[in-house]
Parts: sequence; C-alpha cells; structure tokens
Amino acid sequence: MTERDAAGLEVAGVRKTFRRSDGRQLVVLDHLSFQVEPRGFVCLVGPSGCGKSTILNLLAGLLAPDVGHVLIGHEPLSRVSHRIGYVFQKPRLLNWRTVRQNVEFGLRAAGVAGREASDRARAALALVGLDTFADEYPLVLSGGMQQRVAIARALAIEPQLLLMDEPFSHLDELTARAQRRELLRYREKINATVVFVTHNALEATYLADSVYVLAPCPARITATFAVDSPRSRELEDPYVVDVQRAVLKALGVE
Repeated sequence: MTERDAAGLEVAGVRKTFRRSDGRQLVVLDHLSFQVEPRGFVCLVGPSGCGKSTILNLLAGLLAPDVGHVLIGHEPLSRVSHRIGYVFQKPRLLNWRTVRQNVEFGLRAAGVAGREASDRARAALALVGLDTFADEYPLVLSGGMQQRVAIARALAIEPQLLLMDEPFSHLDELTARAQRRELLRYREKINATVVFVTHNALEATYLADSVYVLAPCPARITATFAVDSPRSRELEDPYVVDVQRAVLKALGVE
C-alpha cells in the first residue's frame, strides 16, 4: 500500500436513535463529531453501553445516521469504495475452516481470489506471527491466537480504515498486554487509519495518537487528549500514565 491509500475520516453532527420495545425512541448518539487524519490512530473511550459499538457500525456502513454525515477520504460513506476492515470483540472465526481459509474467506468477500488471495493470506498470517499455524483449525488455538487470526483477516484486505471493537477485552491481562504491544508493531507495517473503541483508559493511552472521551448514552465527545509519545511506548511510561489519569478524570473516575 502507498501513503496516498490511507483514508482520513470525518464524523460531523451525527445523531442516531433506535426504537425501544415500548415504542419510545432511544437516542444513542447525539451531536457526535470528530476527525481522524489519514493513518492516524484514535481511541474512543467511554463506559459500557455509551454507544461505542454503534459508532463503529456507522463507520462500517452497517448503520446510517439519522442526522449528520460520515466522510471517509472526503467521500460520503454511502458512496465509499474504500476498503474497511473490522475486528470484533470476539474472533468470530469459522471453526470448520482452517486458519488460512478463514483469512481467505475475508479476502473473497472483498473480491480477491485465487493466487492473490493465498499470497495475501500468507503475508497477513506472517505479520501476526501465525504463518506456521495456517493449516490448523481455530479450536486448537488459544484465545489470543484466535484474535490474531481475526486481525490477520482484517489486515489481509489491506484496509484503508481499520475498525477495532474492544478486541482484547475478553483476554486475560497478560495476553491482552502482549496483543497491544503486537498491535503497535503491526501499525508500523500497515497503512491504515485506525479507530479503536475501549472502556480501558490505560489501553487507550498506550495505543493511540489521540484519545476521545465519550459521554454516557447518548454518546458525544466531551474531551480530547493527544498522546505525544513515540509509538514504541511502554505501559509504565510516566507520560502515558499521566495522560491516563487525565482521561480517567474526564470519565469521572478520580
């Protein structure tokens, strides 16, 4: 991928509502606005149920805003031809297909087949350190390894926008720390704009270039923090810890 392939993102004045079972409207997002520069890495942080996953589903084009707009690479989302990768909270792998076949499945869905699909699947698995497990089935892998397969599946399509929905939240802390460190390594080898949602302030400040704090439902940005530290940072970096404290304060956690 080339530098021009990265796609910037603009969310402006977005409002999203859902109809409750009693017929009333539930406002999930209201006056939501933020921007991400091409190849930027932004974390959206907020409490459970504040609308973080809804935001990602809007960015993926799975939902449409009631009001406002989403632009990817200066194009309305409804007309976007950019490649969008999505990593969910759980791996969502096909257990009856091998690791390689799972990655190729995502490529075929993106219109890539044949030798090119095989080559790109192999390269993506090598990037996440799982090329030697290509012919294994997901159920023989650990939870962390399964999530790396899911990340490889998203990276194989060479996304210009990569959406990540709390991908490490179901892992134990030791595994999650290793996965966060690996994600920073991948970031140096791919050319994608990343939007990562989490409720973990330390995870956000460790990973992101910028952290956007969300209000409880309905979600809107209440505070923004730049993380002016090299991407080869450490969790215990005093600067990262200071930003984490500021994020927690913005979330109302003293």
